[in-house]
Amino acid sequence: MKNLHKWNAALAVTSAALLMSACGNPQPTDTVESLMADPERLKLLREQCKTEREKLGDELCDHVAEATKRRFFGDGKVPYNPPKESPKF
Repeated sequence: MKNLHKWNAALAVTSAALLMSACGNPQPTDTVESLMADPERLKLLREQCKTEREKLGDELCDHVAEATKRRFFGDGKVPYNPPKESPKF
């Protein structure tokens, strides 16, 4: 009977530890790539980050900023192509 009681106690402690570890803050589901692919969601989150950054969290707003930057600058692989002739002013 003592052995059964010890197993029940160990099971209860293990179960409690697993439940407590599952209660952490969830990771944002919006990645930089997913935000780049969805401009409407990106626009909505940009506005919310301006007004409610504390509510949304720094990590999500950092993803929004990075996605905005990448959409604006592109992949960075387009070389500068100067005109063949100098402009005349």
